[in-house]
Amino acid sequence: MTDLSEFPITHKWPAQHPDRLQLYALTTPNGVKVSIMLEETGLPYEPHLVSFEHHDQLSPEFLSLNPNNKIPAILDPNGPDGQPLALFESGAILLYLADKTGQCIPQDAAQRYETIQWLMFQMGGIGPMFGQLGFFHKFAGKDYEDKRPRDRYVAECKRLLAVLDQRLANRAWIMGERYTIADIATFPWVRGLLEFYAAGDLVGIQNFPNVTRVLTAFLARPAVVRGLGIPAGA
Repeated sequence: MTDLSEFPITHKWPAQHPDRLQLYALTTPNGVKVSIMLEETGLPYEPHLVSFEHHDQLSPEFLSLNPNNKIPAILDPNGPDGQPLALFESGAILLYLADKTGQCIPQDAAQRYETIQWLMFQMGGIGPMFGQLGFFHKFAGKDYEDKRPRDRYVAECKRLLAVLDQRLANRAWIMGERYTIADIATFPWVRGLLEFYAAGDLVGIQNFPNVTRVLTAFLARPAVVRGLGIPAGA
């Protein structure tokens, strides 16, 4: 049996199935990227809930795996060369899982890098900007009398949605007919913008029909439906 006891994170979240990939997450857009990917690939895994309410992400055990105190993180007992591998950052995890399974990423070198390009577009643009808009629209920022910070993020989110909408014109998915980690990274954030942050009217989502079309297709995938509820208890 695989022994993961040398990893302090397993002291707080014991592995019931140490031979499986261990997922430490919450059902945020970044968190469900990985659970969706795991459901899509069929890799055996064991999810663990990292509760923000209880500040689990600040515990010494979690910080031992991710010093940046953000979810998601994984511990793969069957990493490269058969050795355990710990990873954080959702984009890096998606890329690792794609390479590990040979799924959700093109094998052609040029298309592979193009997929990574759109993954980085989500990581560097859509995620941070949608998150900031959420703060100013739904959370504490909504009480700020000065609406210029909110409006700055509204404008940037509209710009990013326009880029994405143009990319999706006449395409089933970001990379065309093939569903990839670029979609898995992007559409949880689009869903979050519309459902969790309730910012659809604010950004004029009706002006981005290709985005909403592909979001609907994304949310209809059985693996996405399953992944959105993992880890349970959030």
